[in-house]
Amino acid sequence: MPNGPLIVQSDKTLLLEVDHEQAAACRRAIAPFAELERAPEHIHTYRLTPLGLWTARAAGHDAEQVVNTLLEYSRYPVPHGLLVDIAETMARYGRLQLLSHPTHGLVLHATDIPVLTEVLRSKRTAGLVGAKIDESTVVVHPSERGHLKQVLVKLGWPAEDLAGYVDGEAHEIALETGEWSMRPYQAEAVETFWHGGSGVVVLPCGAGKTIVGAGAMAEAKATTLILVTNTVSARQWRDELVRRTTLTPEEIGEYSGSRKEIRPVTIATFEVLTSKLKGVYTHLELLDARDWGLILYDEVHLLPAPIFRMTADLQARRRLGLTATLVREDGREDEVFSLIGPKRYDAPWKDIESQGWIAPAECVEVRLDLPHALRMAYASAEPEDRYRMASTAKAKTDVVRHLIAQHEGEQTLVIGQYLDQLEHLAEAVGAPLITGATTVNERQRLFEGFRQGEISTLVVSKVANFSIDLPEASVAIQVSGTFGSRQEEAQRLGRIMRPKADGKTAHFYAVVTRDTVDAEFAAHRQRFLAEQGYAYTIVDAEDLLAQA
Repeated sequence: MPNGPLIVQSDKTLLLEVDHEQAAACRRAIAPFAELERAPEHIHTYRLTPLGLWTARAAGHDAEQVVNTLLEYSRYPVPHGLLVDIAETMARYGRLQLLSHPTHGLVLHATDIPVLTEVLRSKRTAGLVGAKIDESTVVVHPSERGHLKQVLVKLGWPAEDLAGYVDGEAHEIALETGEWSMRPYQAEAVETFWHGGSGVVVLPCGAGKTIVGAGAMAEAKATTLILVTNTVSARQWRDELVRRTTLTPEEIGEYSGSRKEIRPVTIATFEVLTSKLKGVYTHLELLDARDWGLILYDEVHLLPAPIFRMTADLQARRRLGLTATLVREDGREDEVFSLIGPKRYDAPWKDIESQGWIAPAECVEVRLDLPHALRMAYASAEPEDRYRMASTAKAKTDVVRHLIAQHEGEQTLVIGQYLDQLEHLAEAVGAPLITGATTVNERQRLFEGFRQGEISTLVVSKVANFSIDLPEASVAIQVSGTFGSRQEEAQRLGRIMRPKADGKTAHFYAVVTRDTVDAEFAAHRQRFLAEQGYAYTIVDAEDLLAQA
């Protein structure tokens, strides 16, 4: 009788025994097609979904590989019906194909004619397709390429897009590799993306996603539009491109709230692109301002809905999404899949860590009690008020002070959600505070002071969740978060994972109030990191403070 780490169930759940000697290998093997749902101490629960299986199929995995993985690691016989369902679900991908026809331009072609008949009878495809060329092929207007792919995913028949791309306006871009070279996984990510045409590259924070973007630009050798989260991120991209490529500062434009430059490489913020004037998106002309050959989406897991709508019209352009996690709390992973493209490359965090490219990290959850005087007020509070009460508990201040003292001499970030809590903490520990209200210039000044070691502790709001390069940070203390956001937890851990000069371990602390929604949300936030192989050690705050 095999004694594998996995229990495969007919309801499409997979139960992984964390302490099993094969657990790490099994986790890596199922990651391309299974999504982690729950990650308590001993048994992690994964689920098989159509989108996960189609993503694996688009990335080159076939049903045989998925089935063999389950058979290899399963402790008990795998339900036959589930294996059949996996094969049939994965076989749905690619029965419809978007192709470039020599006479009719863009067409939707079916290798299975009844499938085409089925989707054409749907009201959702009305207006997206034109006349039939023959019984297996129908004309598609180029402007509907993205919208049609969205609809087909929702109908359960995801199309394989083989229609190709326009080259866009040529612009010479090369990597400047005199003093550095791409890491093997970065080069592999670029090659895999370029071969696939469009899609998403998933790499841990600190693993050099910007370098992958620069590598893709060097392949395209064309005008490039880069969409980023904020102005600080835009300027970091500009500085990195000047450093790593043959581009000059004059060739790179910033399109943000403060500047409106359109150049061969233009870096635009989500905020300015999605801003409206009298109900109209006034900056969409940027998408047509040049004949872009490549569009880069930084932090693709954070793309706002209007950017998806814009992207639906950009299907003839090569598109590269960059992210540390494809988890979206709004459930729009299918939009990323259909409009940006499937996952083309995914490097597990622990694999990159073992190669020395990101720092090893120790995750600790510090649990404290809600003061007795507040327990009745918490119990009788409205549900929407309970999280704020629990996550801003004053007792967290003493824990933060203790942790900063424990890591004296190390660069430390204190991260939270609520501004009044952060203002109190900044004053209590004597550290500068960065929030959304902090000007871009002041943020850059404080971040630079932190990088240079002139500032040892920074208190930051969620503006520092993403796209902030602070390689010296080695300790992060999280006091509150955006409810149960898995993507935010990953981003916050990522702030401290740049490899350290002395090779030391990074420390990530989540300070949580037990027996409250603060603890419930913390457990949910930790799911993605658990999938990557990170385990949280639980420490009692009283025991921690007693060490002082």
